[in-house]
Amino acid sequence: MLKISEQVTIPDTEIELNFIRAQGAGGQNVNKVSSAVHLRFDIQASSLPDFYKQRLLNFNDQRITTDGVVVIKAQQFRTQEHNRNDALQRLRELIKAATVIKKKRKPTKPSRSSNRKRLDSKTKKGKLKSLRGKVDA
Repeated sequence: MLKISEQVTIPDTEIELNFIRAQGAGGQNVNKVSSAVHLRFDIQASSLPDFYKQRLLNFNDQRITTDGVVVIKAQQFRTQEHNRNDALQRLRELIKAATVIKKKRKPTKPSRSSNRKRLDSKTKKGKLKSLRGKVDA
């Protein structure tokens, strides 16, 4: 059971975990032990509330396929259990990130005095730079 929030949980039956051989360094062990985890989670077939499903399907993330399946590969650790926990944690964070509603930005305008100060400083800089030029005799 993967707990997303106080009210939302995902049963283990909806999360498909396959153990595969990890890439990279690991010595002789890398050829014998399947320690990496390949996690697949079908958003549309899940028991998530519709709000979560909609937000996930519209979320722009490369881990979500066009079919609405979340694919996460975890191979950072040497043990299956660590990689399994890492993959589940990353799934939880992905779902939480998709459901965060950003605050709408209110467009603002600079004040008249700040505009005047900016233009005055530009004029001052311009005069200073013009004085650096060659002097005509």
